[in-house]
Amino acid sequence: MGNTWITRAETRADIPVIREITLAAFGREHEADIVDKLRADETAWIEGLSLVVAESAADGAAVLGHVLLTRGGIGDTPALCLGPVSVRPELQRGGVGSAVVRAALAAAAARGERYVVLVGHPEYYPRFGFTRASAYGIRLSVEAPDEAVMALALDEAHPLPGGMIRWPAAFGI
Repeated sequence: MGNTWITRAETRADIPVIREITLAAFGREHEADIVDKLRADETAWIEGLSLVVAESAADGAAVLGHVLLTRGGIGDTPALCLGPVSVRPELQRGGVGSAVVRAALAAAAARGERYVVLVGHPEYYPRFGFTRASAYGIRLSVEAPDEAVMALALDEAHPLPGGMIRWPAAFGI
């Protein structure tokens, strides 16, 4: 099945499926509600940076996973906030999440975006190049394990800036 996966920007038809996958992946409504709020936030939402992994390019192909990049910042510098990442529970640990995260980071880089921040599993995100944000003077305004707050420069010519992470309002941070 992995050979037929495609990644693409979400469509309107994907929205209920994305909510279903997010609910199933996290086992609660909190993350699904954040995705819905981000989609409605004109200052955070970036068309084309909500991506899905689908079984194939065929119309109606099953969506297997989702990731979202939204506008935030590091201090006064624009940056993207990654998350949540959701994969159908029966497919977790099978490469779907990695496929959609890699596609989202590539899409962001192709748009000229420079930085991405997240709060997530410190064992998972370093495979994409994320490192501990505090090493660059990047801080979070709420308590979180230091190793879980990570950042990535999408363009080596532009090193990560220091500063406080600015999250979209939907995250409540």
